[in-house]
Amino acid sequence: MKKLLLCLGLLAAGVQIKAQSLKLWYNKPASQWEETLPLGNGRLGMTPNSGITHEKIVLNDITLWSGAPQDANNYEAYKSLPQIRSLLAEGKNDEAQALIDKNFICKGVGSGGVPFGCYQMLGDLDIKFNYNKSPDESDVKDYHRELSLSNAVAQCSYRIGDVTFHREYITSFGNDVCMVRIWADKPGKISFKIALSRPEKSQTEVVGNVLQMYGQLNSGTSAPGMQYLAKVQAKLTGGKLTAGKKELEVKDASEVILYIAAGTDLKNPSFKTTLQKQLTAAVQGKYPTQKQQHITRYQKLFNRVKLQLGGADAGNLPTNERLTAFRSTPGKDTGLPVLFYQFGRYLSISSTRVGLLPPNLQGLWANQIQTPWNGDYHLDVNVQMNHWPLEVSNLSELNLPLADLVKGMVKPGERTAKAYYNADGWVAHVITNIWGFTEPGESASWGVTKSGSGWLCNNLWEHYAFSEDKNYLKSIYPLLKGSAQFYSSMLIHDQKTGWLVTSPSSSPENSFYLPNGKTASICEGPTIDNQIIRELFSNVITAAKVLKTDAALAQRLSAKLKQLPPAGVVSKDGRLMEWLQDYKETDPQHRHISHLYGLFPAPLITPESTPELAEACKKTLNVRGDDGPSWSIAYKQLFWARLHDGNRAYKLFAEIMKPTLKTDINYGAGGGVYPNLLSAGPPFQIDGNFGAAAGIAEMLIQSHAGFIELLPAVPDQWKASGSLNGVKARGNFTVSFSWKDGKVTQYKVTAPYAHKVKVKINGQVKEVMAAKA
Repeated sequence: MKKLLLCLGLLAAGVQIKAQSLKLWYNKPASQWEETLPLGNGRLGMTPNSGITHEKIVLNDITLWSGAPQDANNYEAYKSLPQIRSLLAEGKNDEAQALIDKNFICKGVGSGGVPFGCYQMLGDLDIKFNYNKSPDESDVKDYHRELSLSNAVAQCSYRIGDVTFHREYITSFGNDVCMVRIWADKPGKISFKIALSRPEKSQTEVVGNVLQMYGQLNSGTSAPGMQYLAKVQAKLTGGKLTAGKKELEVKDASEVILYIAAGTDLKNPSFKTTLQKQLTAAVQGKYPTQKQQHITRYQKLFNRVKLQLGGADAGNLPTNERLTAFRSTPGKDTGLPVLFYQFGRYLSISSTRVGLLPPNLQGLWANQIQTPWNGDYHLDVNVQMNHWPLEVSNLSELNLPLADLVKGMVKPGERTAKAYYNADGWVAHVITNIWGFTEPGESASWGVTKSGSGWLCNNLWEHYAFSEDKNYLKSIYPLLKGSAQFYSSMLIHDQKTGWLVTSPSSSPENSFYLPNGKTASICEGPTIDNQIIRELFSNVITAAKVLKTDAALAQRLSAKLKQLPPAGVVSKDGRLMEWLQDYKETDPQHRHISHLYGLFPAPLITPESTPELAEACKKTLNVRGDDGPSWSIAYKQLFWARLHDGNRAYKLFAEIMKPTLKTDINYGAGGGVYPNLLSAGPPFQIDGNFGAAAGIAEMLIQSHAGFIELLPAVPDQWKASGSLNGVKARGNFTVSFSWKDGKVTQYKVTAPYAHKVKVKINGQVKEVMAAKA
């Protein structure tokens, strides 16, 4: 019976799962940026509005940042540490917080300007079309625009009179340029003017027949800021190209292909030469060949996972109408969760690339100079959430840019650890940028949270847990070790409990009432710190054993593990305590639920191993409520999936799918999704997309509790039938399975070498042999 291919029964006869359409499509142009379709190749991005008389394409380069490396550490800060800790021990948290605001924050303006900097849009590509006569709305027929997730190509088409016009948009994974193909079904009908612009720090000119825009951003220091360059070249079939001073004009062409090359000098001083080579090669190439090369390279990543859910698929509706219909008849359109999950995978592939930067708060798509929250990397959930779907969704290599970013934070983080805590190792607080910012933020209320570096280590560890790549583990071990050394050396004994705790700290962005009626955020030993440190120490101990190193360090960490607070403490009202003391929170429905870190992403709390804590998590979530910014809703979806409540997790998913066009900055209820399926905080933040994609996967497969579990939180709406192929489980297993009526009917587990693994199927855990892949 030791067959390498494992099956439980046969796929039930007659089960036919309809292939669901993996397209976003619309019957009108985008009227605002949140309706445009995002394209990206991990470096370059563009969002076309596909207008009829005026096409506006926002261009992006993920490396384009203002600011520069800086040292904003207050090297006198550690001198205030004893007094801050004394005030906290005396229950004078508000006084401790005032002292932190005075002596224990970063120097300068912090994240409020340069040199911290900001992720910025590259510019606008404007195309103004000329027709025989200017068409009004009634002249335009059969308008259609779409984005295919299967091949990462966007298109639009429409008819004016007896002529049908077409456009096709590609951010190429092949030649690393953007391409826009414009044509009509009758010759000589394409005429337009094209320009490049940017709100600031730009110069535009035409050199020869090439339109180019260049500039240099503010650094905020004496060092020069980042340089950038973008070039546009047109390749015509028929017609005439005329070069103006700052624009190009095409007249009476049958087809035009626009090639857009762009770059910055980040880690590439010869970027102008590189860019020109890319542009020249693209213009000389054949478009059909380039398009196929783009699709082939993209599909090597995208085609690894296939999800099908039996039932109705409303792909025949425009996506904006589909969202409305999904809200009015929840559960009927089983194709929309599939589309949203695969859209999350598409966004991951499109917004990062090995050797470059991880996706920021906006992935790589920004339409402003001053992006919300600087478009930076928030370390108290957001950048971590951006990476949660990668491993399970078989996009493991896309985690590597985050590891590279963290490696760049170690040296700055060592300076910060000494300056503020006189501690060993390295630390990062709440925010960072591409320049390696690790200092506390500019306000004690949020900026002193120090779980950032430890939380990043969870993401780094997960890549090893899924891949079991020992060479990778060896490369990140110094990062894990340095982070553990920091927490180990700054822990102090809490005077009431004797536990080892962090001080000062906070539970991310939340606050509480003191007995004197005042409020504070600063505290000792918030639950998230205790959970992160417990997990981190355990992982470092495991890594030291695997790598056969640092036995003495592992022994010291083991001893301290025994002195840490437990993974959770239940309060008198049955909820999981957020702080070491049972404070009353100022906002019971606060968007952050940081003290459930032990439930997700960490495996410290599970319904099987810690049922009392799992129940406390449920009560916590019920009080927090199901609304919030989209990323918060997605996090709750993940929590309920880990609690094996598929229907509640589905309710959270449906909450995320609320249609909205709002772009105001929101910290409370009211998250949703824009017509282009990008998540709304509002404003646009991509973490909601990634969090919900991870949540869908977590509802269908889990592997954190020592075994692979299939359908751990499948909702009633998805039980009829379905299949999931090519997903990953911890231990470097690849899993495919099918189900009917909520029961697994067929499954297959493979690995790089044949060995046993525990799998929970239909409520039973059994040890099976994974086949050699």
